[in-house]
Amino acid sequence: QVQLVESGGGLAQAGGSLRLSCAASGRTFSRLAMGWFRQAPGKEREFVAAISWSGSTTNIADSVKGRFTISRDNAKNTMYLEMNSLKAEDTAVYYCAATRDWFSTRNYDYWGQGTQVTVSS
Repeated sequence: QVQLVESGGGLAQAGGSLRLSCAASGRTFSRLAMGWFRQAPGKEREFVAAISWSGSTTNIADSVKGRFTISRDNAKNTMYLEMNSLKAEDTAVYYCAATRDWFSTRNYDYWGQGTQVTVSS
């Protein structure tokens, strides 16, 4: 079993930045592909970004490309989402996810509880 704990959410102004973290435990982190998803009120959960075991492969959703960056530190068992140039439409609960596949943008086995990001315009 894998436990995922997100942190770093909060309130930001439009144009500002936040960095989310996801700490993982319970399985060898370097053998977990990781991803970020988000769900805004009244909307379905959507893919934001994904990163492979080693971090050599990443995928970023078009809606955040050029503004968000995904990364990981396998020595710290932690994944990050650097969010810049935030917009009001980035407001959502952000979820960390993990899979035993080497890389995925869809199918994940484990999920965190989520962290709220609110962007004021």
